[in-house]
Order: sequence, then C-alpha cells, then structure tokens
Amino acid sequence: MARAHEPVLLAEALAMLAVKPGGLYVDGTVGLGGHAAAILDAGAPDARLLAFDRDAETMAGTRAALAGYGDRVRFVHADFRAIPAELGARKADGILLDLGVSSVQLDTAERGFSFQADGPLDMRMDRSQGETAADVVNEMDEEDLADVIYTFGEDRASRKIARAIANARRHQRIERTGELAAIVRRASGRPSWKPGIDSATRTFQALRIHVNRELDRLSDTMRALAGCLADDGRLAVIAFHSLEDREVKHTFRALGTEGYEVLAKKPVRPGDAEAARNPRSRSARLRGLRRREAA
Repeated sequence: MARAHEPVLLAEALAMLAVKPGGLYVDGTVGLGGHAAAILDAGAPDARLLAFDRDAETMAGTRAALAGYGDRVRFVHADFRAIPAELGARKADGILLDLGVSSVQLDTAERGFSFQADGPLDMRMDRSQGETAADVVNEMDEEDLADVIYTFGEDRASRKIARAIANARRHQRIERTGELAAIVRRASGRPSWKPGIDSATRTFQALRIHVNRELDRLSDTMRALAGCLADDGRLAVIAFHSLEDREVKHTFRALGTEGYEVLAKKPVRPGDAEAARNPRSRSARLRGLRRREAA
C-alpha cells in the first residue's frame, strides 16, 4: 500500500530534511506511507520515525505496509497538532507535513471527498468524530455557509451557491456528492473554472477545510513544531492550496528572524515530469525551515 502511490515531491522533501542515520524524524501526516518509507530508507540502519495520522482507516493499511521496519517506526493516531505533546522533551532532527488529502481518501467514494464518483457527503479525515459535510450543507445558516465557501474556497459565486443549496435542502436533505456537485454547477453558471477544473471544486475544498478544521491554529502549530527541532533540525511542509501555503510562508518568514533559517525564498514545485506523471502534484508547494545551531 505504501508503495502503490507516488508521494509528492519525494526527492525534494528528503533533500530538504537532510535525513541521516541515527536521527529522530516525524511524519505528521503519514497517509499511505510513501514519504515515511523513504525517510526510513534514507536514515538506515537506525533512524527512527514517529508516524502520525488522524485517519485510522488509512493508518491500519500503512502500519502493515511499514511492518518490515520493525521498531524503527511507531504509529500515533492523532492530528499533527499533537506532535509537541507526544515528543515532550525529545527533539526531532526532521519533521514533515504533507497537508494534502491522501490518494486513498480521494479515490474511495464512500469517504465523500471527491465528486468524481458519487458517494455520501462525509469528508471527515477521522470518521470517528465530528460533523460531516452533509451536516454542514443541510444545517448551517445560509449566510454562514456562503462565508465558508468564500473564505475557504475563494469562490466569488459563494452567495449564489449557498442560496441554491438552501433552496435545494428545503425539498430534501442533500446526502450525496453527486447531488451537491450538480447544485453548485447550476448555481455557478459555469461548467469549470478553467479547462480541466470543475466549478464544484472550490466548494468541495471549502467544505473539506471547514469539516476538518484544517486551518485552525496552523500558524501556532508551525511555531510549536519549529520549537521541537534539534539544532540543525528541519521542518518541511507541503501545501496544496494557497490558504495553507500563505500561512506557512508568513510563519516561516517570521521565524527567519528568530533563530531559524528559511531554506528557500520561493516554494519548491514539482518538475514537468512529475506533474505529467502525477497530475495531483501540480498544485503542491514545498517550504522548509532549519533551526540554526546554538553558538
């Protein structure tokens, strides 16, 4: 399972982390385990890895896929915001966050992240808790729903879309991804944002971010993770949309005046070959931070 997909910006992330034997590393969003396996391989024979993920279903398969690494890897079912508490007084030589939705989440219709195949409107990364996307679209006040779509989806048609959703739910509860996508397309008045990008994409992004609280305390968390680094330790973050990337960029820029080094002025992007081979990588942006060694 960990080898069945292509991790985004794999070589670039490994280079930014400067993985070495004997180090302690953290993958805060282990997903299918592709980055984790590469970190363990690069740090052989004795680098250790803490693997976090809030998605217990995905983690079960990843745990089996990485079983060959034995006690060099330990799994923690938790959001990456729990990393500082889990590390305690220990310092990490490298921390990686891949903030995107995993391939298995996107490709499993019953998870409700994508409208490419019809499924229940869920979108929770941790299905053991919290409200679903269906709860949001059926129960949230129309004005608040428009604000969510505008803020997290950056869609200028947010008012029209929220109004159309409110009108539709008066007749029957909206339960399926296909239903919602059709409503959004009709309300937006356009089939796509640009060639190849469906007009429902931004509404689905907005709901996913809201349901999973993806931007909650993100800047504070980046600062806390930077504080978890050993001298010369690295923090590498892969973001997939402008809202997350903006938070990371501004936080790293501020930390660059506080004893840390920003590793690249501009984000590292996939090359043409990777983008062609793996279209989902096209929007990825990698940024890095290094804790300067104490004098």
